[in-house]
Amino acid sequence: MQANIQIDEMDARILTAMSADSRRSYADVGTEVGLSTAAVHERVKKLVERGVIRRFSLSVEPQALGLAFTAFVAIRNDGGTHCREVAPRLREMPEVQELHSVAGEYDFLAKIRTTHARALEDVLYAIKSIPGVARTTSTVVLNTEFEDRPLRLDGSATASDCS
Repeated sequence: MQANIQIDEMDARILTAMSADSRRSYADVGTEVGLSTAAVHERVKKLVERGVIRRFSLSVEPQALGLAFTAFVAIRNDGGTHCREVAPRLREMPEVQELHSVAGEYDFLAKIRTTHARALEDVLYAIKSIPGVARTTSTVVLNTEFEDRPLRLDGSATASDCS
């Protein structure tokens, strides 16, 4: 795991400004944070090179595409030789939007989006057929209050160098 990367207050302000809308122009961000367009461009370039910014992405409204059914599925490995094969197989499933390795009774927590409950059932059967999966427990989402929350960093929230 990579050590925390040091960022200054200006980097934090740029990340906060861009996290809500990464398509904002550098000129617009510069106006907000008090830097020139070139200075913002250079700082963003360095944040990308240092691995602070992983990618620029698009946030799509799942319901607009018919993916109105969301569930969180806890997945437990069987402890056998196939356990290392579970995560790569889950990555191949387009319905699995997120996968987290967790501590506790279960080994993974997956966020799954489908069109309806029957489609979730099909996904669960597919997950249970993966060698190494012992069992699953599902929690169906009734309503999403918020997700994809933009970062809001201030000077006190910057990471420190652990090395």
